[in-house]
Amino acid sequence: MTIKLTRRGLLATASAASTFALGGGARVRAQPAAPIRLAAERRTLDINGKAATVFGLRQPDGSPGISLASGQRFLVELANQTSEETIVHWHGQTPPVRQDGVADTGLEALIPPGSRQAYDYAARPGTHWMHSHHGLQEQILMAAPLVVRTAEDARADLQEVVVLLHDFTFRDPREILAGLTGAADAARAAQAMPGGATSGLPMGSGHMEGMPTGGHAMSGMSMGGHAQAPMAAMPGGRSTARTGMVMDLNDIDYDAYLANDRTLADPVVVRTERKGRVRLRLINGATSTAFWLDLGALEGTIVAVDGNPVRPLAARQFPIAQGQRVDVVLQMPSSGGAFPVLAQREGDRQRTGIILATPGARVEKVAEAAGQAVGAVDLSLERRLQAMQPLAPRRADIVHRIALTGMMQPYRWGIDGRTWAHGQPLVVSQGWRVEVEMVNRSQMAHPMHLHGHHFQVLALNGTPIAGAMRDTVLVPVHGSVRVAFDADNPGRWLFHCHNLYHMATGMMTELAYSDFV
Repeated sequence: MTIKLTRRGLLATASAASTFALGGGARVRAQPAAPIRLAAERRTLDINGKAATVFGLRQPDGSPGISLASGQRFLVELANQTSEETIVHWHGQTPPVRQDGVADTGLEALIPPGSRQAYDYAARPGTHWMHSHHGLQEQILMAAPLVVRTAEDARADLQEVVVLLHDFTFRDPREILAGLTGAADAARAAQAMPGGATSGLPMGSGHMEGMPTGGHAMSGMSMGGHAQAPMAAMPGGRSTARTGMVMDLNDIDYDAYLANDRTLADPVVVRTERKGRVRLRLINGATSTAFWLDLGALEGTIVAVDGNPVRPLAARQFPIAQGQRVDVVLQMPSSGGAFPVLAQREGDRQRTGIILATPGARVEKVAEAAGQAVGAVDLSLERRLQAMQPLAPRRADIVHRIALTGMMQPYRWGIDGRTWAHGQPLVVSQGWRVEVEMVNRSQMAHPMHLHGHHFQVLALNGTPIAGAMRDTVLVPVHGSVRVAFDADNPGRWLFHCHNLYHMATGMMTELAYSDFV
């Protein structure tokens, strides 16, 4: 999706739905805005010459997701036009709890086929996204961008390009999960899903009471790439750092990796102006894949993460974990040309991306496999980020310390050795400053996402930083991350790993306000 964004156009859009003044001082409120109509539907994609039936979240004109102007409310009517129950989470938004788009807490209900659900709340600015929070539907592309612009965006007068990354499989996601978890869990999953290949898989099938909080066992399904320097490759998706620490990368091998629904065999080509400025809004909507972003010959300035402004930071290569977003401003060269922007899967050679090209520039084919693998996604970017609008200094009213636990065999993931079905909520009270320290005792990194709030990153592996404001942060293998936020949005909010298969087997809990416990 590419948008030429000008101050005049954005101001006109914003004013169309606002209050306006007439002569004599009388004020007349404009007619109530009509809701944006969004449909959860089925559609067909061509993936490297093979047809694939997937989900989509589109408006009547076919545009994916939602784009809002500065000050525009999130006034949306979601129609379920699929044959399955669904519900859509507004990732990065901070709505009232009963509009978050999740049924797991019991505060909302799934949307039946043929039914509609209305949403109306003050939108949070920034680059966000939306995705199904039911079963494994997200794996089959039930996801789309959600961009809310600011008044500053209107003054920028630049070209916007929104990129949604995804990992794609022709396989039934239940098949994938069954291969990871084994026959017993596969049988339970089959009994729980009579409605088709993507029906709602119960979160946290099985339990892990008594499971060790560390350790490692190999699984035949961990067949992903092997990290190179500083990681040395080992068979079966395992990698060992120079310290001798063993980690697992990439639970699943995918058939393709997509950028805006297309592979590098037929990439999206965005025409830009010579010497023009481009704002890339990059969204990692992949279910199980972290990427390294590579701007190639272009120099970028990171200006926001997870929708939150950061102090401008120069970067050409940087990591993006599942669920995270990065906004980058690029200056196109006066000489013109074609410039790939690539996302390469961690520990592997496979990649996807788009191409920015000035008028008349020849676009060369870009291979879907890089010349060499990249290492594991890490905290190299995280430790350099600084929030433009950090939290006000304040002592914590409570500190929750949690361990991220699990292993490849049996394929079960949890928090403090417990799955979602047996979890203990993190209890807070309204008005508190809350800190959460996450320690990863497993052999895989976990991108942890908190619903309904944005937090500031305060420490990485025990080292204090004045980090970015985020809603999703990567906790590396045997590492730790401390975050803080103000408890200002009452309810019961999911807190989980954004690797879909880790969440599906139990790595999820709740942040629960005392009035909701």
